[in-house]
This record gives sequence, C-alpha cells and structure tokens, in this order.
Amino acid sequence: MPTELIAVLDFGGQYSHLITRRIRECEVYSELLPYTTPARKLLELKAKGIVLSGGPSSVYDDNAPKCDLELFKLGIPVLGICYGLHLMVQMLGGRVKATNRREYGKTELEIKNTSDLFCGVEQKLISWMSHGDYADVLPVGFEIIASSENCSAAAIREPTKRLFGVQFHPEVSHTEEGIQIIRNFTNTICGCSRSWTPRSIIDTAVQRIRSEVGEGKILSAVSGGIDSTTTAVLVRQAVGDRLSCIFVNHGLLRKGEESKIPVMLEGLKLNVQCVDASKRFLERLKGVSDPEEKRKIIGEEFIKVFDEESAKLGKFECLAQGTLYPDVIESAGTGSPASRIKSHHNVGGIPEWSTFRIIEPLKLLYKDEVRRIAKELGIPDSIVRAHPFPGPGLAVRIMGEVTGEKLQICREASAIVEDVLTRRELYDTVWQAFAIVGDDLAVGVLGDQRKLGHMVTVRIVKSLDGMTADWVRLSEDIMEEISNRISGEVPNVTWVSYSITSKPPSTIEPC
Repeated sequence: MPTELIAVLDFGGQYSHLITRRIRECEVYSELLPYTTPARKLLELKAKGIVLSGGPSSVYDDNAPKCDLELFKLGIPVLGICYGLHLMVQMLGGRVKATNRREYGKTELEIKNTSDLFCGVEQKLISWMSHGDYADVLPVGFEIIASSENCSAAAIREPTKRLFGVQFHPEVSHTEEGIQIIRNFTNTICGCSRSWTPRSIIDTAVQRIRSEVGEGKILSAVSGGIDSTTTAVLVRQAVGDRLSCIFVNHGLLRKGEESKIPVMLEGLKLNVQCVDASKRFLERLKGVSDPEEKRKIIGEEFIKVFDEESAKLGKFECLAQGTLYPDVIESAGTGSPASRIKSHHNVGGIPEWSTFRIIEPLKLLYKDEVRRIAKELGIPDSIVRAHPFPGPGLAVRIMGEVTGEKLQICREASAIVEDVLTRRELYDTVWQAFAIVGDDLAVGVLGDQRKLGHMVTVRIVKSLDGMTADWVRLSEDIMEEISNRISGEVPNVTWVSYSITSKPPSTIEPC
C-alpha cells in the first residue's frame, strides 16, 4: 500500500470515481471510501487529504448522507466538491438553500484569490456545474474565493484549517485547468509527493496477487483486450507457472478475432487454452431482449466454461479477471450510494454458486492507468492501443434479441467503421468506434426495388477515461464513406445513422 493517500468519500455522485482518477493523474494515490468512514479510520490510513464527493441528495433532505463531523477537526486538508461543499457548510454552521435558477453545464468562473487552491490559474475560466443548491450563509471563518453569475460562493475556503469547497466539478474534463486545481490541493496544500507511478502500481499489484493466491493455482480469463491481458501478465509475474489462461470464443467477437487473438497471446507465453463455446452462448441468448438479462447470462455462462475447464486442467481455486473501476462503478457494487447504470458481466453476472475466489488486480484502476502499466510490462502496442471492447461483446451492441442476421450486420458494419478510421489515420485519435443494430426497419431502394432493411447506427466517441465521453465530429466525406460502405457491403441494411449523444446523458455502449 502506498504511504500517501488522498481519501475520497463517496456520496454517490456520478463523478465520484473520476475524482480519484484525476488525483492519480497527479501521481498521487487516491482511494474511494464510503462516506460513513469514521475520522479515526482516516487517521489509521494516514490520509494526507480528504475529498468529499458530489452526490444526488440535498443536504436538507431527510436521511441525506453525512460524514463524520470529527474529520473537519483532524488538521487534514479537506476539499468538498458540489454536495461536499454543501455538506461542509451545513455541518460547520452555515446554511444551504435551493437555487432559483439551477446551473448545469459550462459556466464561467471569476477567481478572486489565487494564493492556494487556484494558484497558477487564470482569473476567468470555464467550469462544469451540476447543482440545484447553493451556500447561502457561510460558516464562521470561511471566505469566497470564486464566483459565477448565478452562484456567488462558487468556491470557498477556511485558510487556517485548510478547508476548501468548490461548487463546480474540477474532475470533469470540461472544467478548464481542473487538473491544476486538483494538483494544487493534492501536491501543494496536502503536501503529497508524486509517487503513484506505473512501476509502483505494478509492484503493489504483484504483492497483492501473491498474498491473495497463496501457494495455489490460478486461472486467468483472457479476451485479447488490454485489461485481461495486463491482468494475466501481472498474475504470471506473481505466481509464474501456476497460472493457466482461458480464451473463450463466445460467438460475439469482432470480425476475425477468434483466430487473431490466440496467435497474439501466444507471444506472451501465457499458457493459453482456447475454448470455442459460441454455440452454447448464442443458444442461451435466444429470445432474450433485456440488456441486463443478456449481461447476466453471459457472465454466468463464462463462469460455467471456466469451471468446466478448471476440472479438466486440475482444480483451480482462483479466477483472475480484468475488472476495472468503471465496471464496478456502473454496476453500483455493494456499499455504494450510486445508482446502478448497468451490470457488467464480470461484476453483476457472477453466479452465487461459483466456487472461484475472484482475483481482480485492476479493479481500482482506470483504463489510462492500465495502458501505462501495460506499456511498462512490455505488452505489444497492438493490444495497448486497441479500442475498448465489452466483455459481452457484440451482444451489448445489438438492441433486443441477438439473432444471426443482426450479429452479422453488427460485426461487418463495425469492421467497416474501424477500417475506414484506420485508413484515414483516425483510429488512434478516438476512444471507441463501432456499429449498433436493433429491430428498427426502414424502407430503402436496392437494385431499383423497394427493400425493407435494418437501420445501423454508427457510434464514435472520444474520451480520456471512459467516465465521460463526447461524440466525434467527422468530416462529411468520412461519414459518406462509412455510410456508403455499410449500405453497399452489408446485406439487408437500408439506412445508416450517426449517434451524436455524449456521455452523460447516454452511456458509450448502447445496452
């Protein structure tokens, strides 16, 4: 465990984990903890700073979540963000009220004091607001250090106790100089060193794996993606030949991956066993339209395959998975006040009857952190730079039931999207690019005849970490090429559309 910690107390905000990710971007270790964590526990953890996250509640609501009042008396710097600011104000004797005009989206801030939290920041900057409450009366000793048009107390501080609050979200990429504001808090105000590096992450992960696995054998699920591959390489460093890997073709892979991935993994000496389970997965998905049910079925079927292979290879007690922070966040794991967005197959889909002890070396990491440690581990660039691909595969890019026709359309259309972006040298500039197909049909004209065919939606987004995302503005000629190729090369497609919804309010994957 790193010797320095910034503790983020989670009040259920959609950006709670993003705060920890931004702090780590400053090369400082941060961990998300329940908002009920007592002050004495924070002392035991040797926290050098505390962040109170945003959240969906109002502090004057019945049963609104509250932290331990004693944490404000520890002498440790505290930063309250949005709900965290309101909570600090109310608990220390101020007053919070509902606004007459809510602030959502990009809002201009005027900085009034640049001595600490806003050191090195421009006097005016664009911030990301998302609130319906405001600090009407500040506690004794607090002062305003930034304002917006509709919120006079957009940022506050109590300088002698090193207590700070911001109404906006510095962790969101839409806030200009947000990372500088966070760095000012973590590195300057809290005095943390820049010790959270790829090498330290690897060393910590290897030690934890050894401790969790003990002297036993371990299976690792590998899909050819960066998360599962990095997991397997870390496990191999920790336990050596006691690792065996399983690659499962569930019939929902991208075009050609069932033959490419085993070859790619061979070079990493991971002792990979390949299992073609495509028929059983597709059979179980017949007649299933609900996205949550599809994810759970796929997760359960994966565990069944691993259990069967474990029996063949010699019983394994542990199963390693490439679960990341976002998987846990969106699945709203136990103890989180956040709303469930979707159950990821490797989180919500693990059946209760499973006897595997699950090992998840990356579950506290974000995708960008995984990419950095993958490079440090020497994992090939072709894996490191590949776009994220969901564990349930094309099943979550097919709206409604997974049928053979829709599966072929989704696979072929997605391959065209990736091919066009690769040839146009745009593949590495975007986060994800794929096609979506559902049950909606539209009339087209093919071969001078009326044709009722499927509608395909192309989804291309840019992101830093997958927590937020924006749709990519393509040039007209690229959009035209994608459309012409999909409608011309993929059977039974008559319409092609382009998704222009960001995350939030949407998610990146459609279901």
